[in-house]
Amino acid sequence: MALIKFMGGIGAMSGKLGGNVFARNSSGSYVRQWAKPVNTNTARQSAVRNAVIQFSQRWKNSLSDLQRSQWAVYAQAVSWVNRLGETIKLSGFNMYMRSNCAINAADGLAVDDGPAILTLAEGDTAFAVAISEATQIITITFNDNLAWGGEDEAHMLVAMGTPVNTTRNFFNGPWKIAGALDGNTAVPLVSPLTLPAPYAAQEGQQVVCRARIMRADGRVSQFFRGSAVVGA
Repeated sequence: MALIKFMGGIGAMSGKLGGNVFARNSSGSYVRQWAKPVNTNTARQSAVRNAVIQFSQRWKNSLSDLQRSQWAVYAQAVSWVNRLGETIKLSGFNMYMRSNCAINAADGLAVDDGPAILTLAEGDTAFAVAISEATQIITITFNDNLAWGGEDEAHMLVAMGTPVNTTRNFFNGPWKIAGALDGNTAVPLVSPLTLPAPYAAQEGQQVVCRARIMRADGRVSQFFRGSAVVGA
């Protein structure tokens, strides 16, 4: 679905329309011809679709009116930025789906009660990565003073982008999940930690990783990123 912003003419546009894809990167708006993905049924894509179906049905059939109302209150209190850079409000259903699909990807437990703290989870400005060709391991540096690392059922889900040339200035996927760092009340996490690289990386290539934090109460942060040149 395309998002269009009308001004004197069209001020901004994002999404697929009439066989073309409209998007924006650091250099500005652009349009390209849409091409059907080669494989639309990978294991990861199937897992995402199954999660959407699962949580849609859970919202409709399992949540109480009170729980749905809690998510609606949370969604109205938390602003969201869409693909056009505009600040909007999601519905309670959309916020529930956003949170629980992310938590599910980290193999966490579903959260049906809407969060009582009316903010997104805090991101991590200290997030940084390093990767070695020899080990194919991503070393993740993070702020271990943040509360999630000492909280059961909290997670940092990390995804790795396909390796690219160091001359590449803009990257927005594709991504593969490397894994999740799971918070622990008894033994809080200490930085740095490691995850296996889901893409093969060679020395001298550039790798971008993105992550987000999920709190036990269902709050999920915005994405944050780190990049590194692959070492030997």
